[in-house]
Amino acid sequence: MRRSIGLLLGVAALTTLAVVAIVAATRLIQPTVAKGSPVPNIVGTTLDGKTFDLSSERGHPVVINFWASWCGPCVSELPLLAAMATKHAGDGLAVVGILSGDNPDAARSFAAAHKATWPTVIDSNGSLKSRFLVPGLPQTFFIDRAGILRSVQYGEVQEKDFERQYGLISGGS
Repeated sequence: MRRSIGLLLGVAALTTLAVVAIVAATRLIQPTVAKGSPVPNIVGTTLDGKTFDLSSERGHPVVINFWASWCGPCVSELPLLAAMATKHAGDGLAVVGILSGDNPDAARSFAAAHKATWPTVIDSNGSLKSRFLVPGLPQTFFIDRAGILRSVQYGEVQEKDFERQYGLISGGS
């Protein structure tokens, strides 16, 4: 009987320690991108070999789209992104692609064939995908002129969704 009670107390103590450790670890892990907060800067090399620095887009509404050429929904939404980039160019809209989990050569050909003329940063090691907490592709971030994240689209963006979210970042322009 004593042995059973001792075993139960030991299991209870270990369970309590495990729960405390999980709660403590969860509190230490803070998302690096949260709605209503500044977006971390992105610096990297684009598909055309140029250096890109997101901070240079401050003052513009920005749409960041994580994509890959092998991603079906990414392929489907690309014409919409191109149309919206053209439609809202007068407002200063900046579209930025983040290539995730794809071969840059394949993506370069794909982007050219689909008139994706905006800069696409190569995320070769997945660090941007991790930092932006992107669970799957495509994922699109809508950032206002002050660099604050206002909305996130998980999955393929549709025109009505784009326009609604663009309204949050365009400043009424």
